[in-house]
Order: sequence, then C-alpha cells, then structure tokens
Amino acid sequence: MTRLIPHPLMSAALVFVWLLLTRFSLGHLVLGTAIAILAGWVVNRLHPPTPRIRRWGAIPRLAALVVWDILKSNIAVARILLLGPGHPSYHSGFVELELRLRDQNALALLAIILSATPGTAWLEYEAEDGYLLLHVLDLRSEDDWQTLIRDRYETLLMEIFE
Repeated sequence: MTRLIPHPLMSAALVFVWLLLTRFSLGHLVLGTAIAILAGWVVNRLHPPTPRIRRWGAIPRLAALVVWDILKSNIAVARILLLGPGHPSYHSGFVELELRLRDQNALALLAIILSATPGTAWLEYEAEDGYLLLHVLDLRSEDDWQTLIRDRYETLLMEIFE
C-alpha cells in the first residue's frame, strides 16, 4: 500500500480539498485521486531530511524574536508607503550576505522568516559558498544587515539545528 500511495493521509486530504474546490462528480473524484497519488509520489521523491532539533529551549526565543521583528517591519513598511517611494530617506537595494548555516532545515526556516518579514525578500542562495542574495525595501547599510542576520537569526538557528 505504501508503494502505491506513499503518503495516504496527504493524498486523502488533497482529494478532499479537490472535491471541495470543484463539483463532486465521478470524473472529479478520479482526477483528484490521480493528482493526489501523483503528488504523493513527487513528495516521496523529494523527501527532505528529518530535522534534528538540538536545543528546544531556543525555539520560543526565536519565535518571539520573529513576531517582534514582523511587527516592527510592518510599521516601517507602512511608514515608507506613507512617505512614498520618491522620498529621499527611502533606499531599496540588494544585499549579499555570507551565511554560516549549512543545515537545509535551518536554511529553509531562515528563508521563511526573511520572506515573511515585510520589506525583505530571499532571492537566491548559493549553497557552495553560502551566499544569500536578499532584497531589502529600506536599505541603510549592508553591514547592518549582515550583523542583523548573523546575530539575530543565524545564531539561534545554529543553536537549534546544528
């Protein structure tokens, strides 16, 4: 059964959502089931590494830090939008950061954190060199961003995962 349907709960949920989004008919049931089984096979081939949490106590600190930073970024982005993009104090740009993180789960979580924070977008990551290309809506100093990411997020993520 696991070879035919490698992720039965995920497949069942996908069929259910498919039927919710479309009208129920035999054709939609068959099509939704085929898509769900295919998605299960794809997920099974991707099979990301299982995360190994080293320090559970650092997770609440990281979560609180992320929530606080998202709140502050929302206010900063709203201020930029009120001033307008032509305002002289507004400087957007790209920053290339060197990351010490190597754990794939930690990198994925950092990508989620940076992309969920208003005003920043994770653009590209070079795994060989550990360089991250980040777009920042309000760029003051590239060194400040390197320090912010390294001291604020990367240290906690390394404590959790590595």
